[in-house]
Amino acid sequence: MNINCLIIDDEPLAVNVIKSYIDEIDNVTVLNTFNSSVEALKYLKDHSVDLIFLDINMPLLNGLDFIRTLETKPMIIVTTAYDEYAIQSYELEVLDYLVKPIPFPRFMKAVNRALKSLDTNNAINSPKSIKRPFTFIKVDKKKMKKIYLDEILVVESLRDYLKITTQTNKYIIHSTLSNFTSLLPDSNFIRIHRSFTIAIDKIDTVEGNSLEIEGIRYVIGRSYIENVKKKILG
Repeated sequence: MNINCLIIDDEPLAVNVIKSYIDEIDNVTVLNTFNSSVEALKYLKDHSVDLIFLDINMPLLNGLDFIRTLETKPMIIVTTAYDEYAIQSYELEVLDYLVKPIPFPRFMKAVNRALKSLDTNNAINSPKSIKRPFTFIKVDKKKMKKIYLDEILVVESLRDYLKITTQTNKYIIHSTLSNFTSLLPDSNFIRIHRSFTIAIDKIDTVEGNSLEIEGIRYVIGRSYIENVKKKILG
């Protein structure tokens, strides 16, 4: 089964990120993209789609009002930089609500929900040739950087910012540790302290209430230690 979709977002960079994600997934086709919800409405008068990736803050007609104008409503996944519209969006029966920057695993989870909604007999369709899951992070106002999840060593909280240390570089992004950790696959990432989330497969040693990754020792928080040792050491 194939899902036909639209991307509606007034930021070209955001459109390109979503398109690059969709390119990695079987059975999802982008029919068209729009930087105006008004233009998208005109398109939908003569075309039907299964799924819309929809931004909220857009000129003339915002995403929520766009949904309200639809006579026939396809599945909708909201993609926005703001989390305050979540309740209103779910009241309008959106399928999912993604906050930018959107990690690829979280995006895939939303798409799988759409695939299962269209065909409950189909299990989650596998992404094509995905050997290395990745995400995009915003490194400045105009630039999104692709990083592979298997290169991440440590994510460190710096109050309203995060320092992401990979095998090749370090990045500072505007986010919270709780939000970023919740979007990482918990099969290989675990929060060990209020200030640190680490990649389990990058741990070199565990000793007492600390562990070491590439020569740097990280203390395991008292409230985390039982869960950390259980998951790491079994």
